[in-house]
Amino acid sequence: MQIDEELTLKKLEVFLAFMRSGNLSKAAAELNTSNVSVHRAIHSLESALRCPLFKHEGRNLIPLESAYVLEEKAQKLVQDVLETVRQTREAAGFSAERFKLGALYSLTVKTVPQLIMGLKLRRSELNIDLILGSNVDLFYKLKNMELDAILVSLNDSVSHDPDCAQLPLFADDIFLAAPADSAFAQQAEVDLSDLRDATFITLTQGFATHQDGNRVFQQAGFEPKVAMQVNDIFTLMSMVNSGVGYALLPGRVGMVYEARVKLVPLQARYHLQQHIGVVFLKAKERDPNLLALLAECRMYSLKNPS
Repeated sequence: MQIDEELTLKKLEVFLAFMRSGNLSKAAAELNTSNVSVHRAIHSLESALRCPLFKHEGRNLIPLESAYVLEEKAQKLVQDVLETVRQTREAAGFSAERFKLGALYSLTVKTVPQLIMGLKLRRSELNIDLILGSNVDLFYKLKNMELDAILVSLNDSVSHDPDCAQLPLFADDIFLAAPADSAFAQQAEVDLSDLRDATFITLTQGFATHQDGNRVFQQAGFEPKVAMQVNDIFTLMSMVNSGVGYALLPGRVGMVYEARVKLVPLQARYHLQQHIGVVFLKAKERDPNLLALLAECRMYSLKNPS
């Protein structure tokens, strides 16, 4: 037996609305349609099923036993379809109950908490998973749909991917991070070439700050003496605070060790900025959770102009 093409879920919804109300006008009001449309849908449903569902008593439709059977089965069918749609969309990352947000460690100082607070106000029922990592790691997870959006440096590795879109948030200058008791900490600006013989600490490859640091060292004309590489910016700041070495870091981390680590501006010839933004897959750009995050990001960028 083949299903008649006139048997649709929409007509079943109209039928169920009528069964709940027992009245054409009330069903039409519930569905925001006309009495005629409700009557036509019910009549079409009877034609598709090839059996009557109601008997006529004057202008009233009185349900037959067949209508009560259909009502019971159709309720379950419609609920199953709605649940199937929900699970399918959730598997694809659309309007899921959980939102997986990736971010750089350095953005947890200020940016990430503000965005998450705003997102929770917009969608209080949403559970947010925060995954921290490097630019490279987070972008890989985004492309593999392990993350819904990432907050990263908008460098060449993420800016030219045709599958992704981005929304800029702010720009951040690169500074010299020096212990508070260092002679360089007292300077208004630093000539990086004066640190040619100094020891540095860097992040590992894959972090945007590692790449940006290399560019600044190239401008200064020397290869830094690297004492160690670490996997997060807070460990790096702690090493600088302990006097292990200097580092090149974005200004947003300055408040972490403000009293013990000074972020000193570099001379203009070494000036370099990181451009921070949110990156997401174009295929998900209509997802309600993502739209809520993007709205919050726009508010953040207005409050924090570069």
